[in-house]
Amino acid sequence: SIYQAIKYEIVPDEKEIICRKLKEWVDKDGIDLILTSGGTGIGPRDVTPEATKEVIEKELPGFVEAMRIKGLEKTPFSMLSRAIAGTRKKSLIINLPGSPKAVKENLEVVLPAVKHGIEILKGEISKCGR
Repeated sequence: SIYQAIKYEIVPDEKEIICRKLKEWVDKDGIDLILTSGGTGIGPRDVTPEATKEVIEKELPGFVEAMRIKGLEKTPFSMLSRAIAGTRKKSLIINLPGSPKAVKENLEVVLPAVKHGIEILKGEISKCGR
């Protein structure tokens, strides 16, 4: 795999803490890819999308659309996801579901585009006509 986990942290379901952590991981640590897991549903403690939306500079709805389409093949509950994906500076942030099985299925869908997205953010690709 071309990806290496450099940080793994469990963060409380509190919008302010999630915002602070996402900003820290991008602004201080310069992490290329941040994957959150959980907190994307409609429960009262599900605030990850709100925190992510507050932190990102550009939203990337295609990632979430692709995950939802794939998820609908398995369960209609995929419609309840409020996941967000976007960029902050040169980092890509993607909200994933809380279920390990759903995380794996969603990663299979988005990972092919992740490397290319990071290369664009870092200025490593001048033409995007692939």
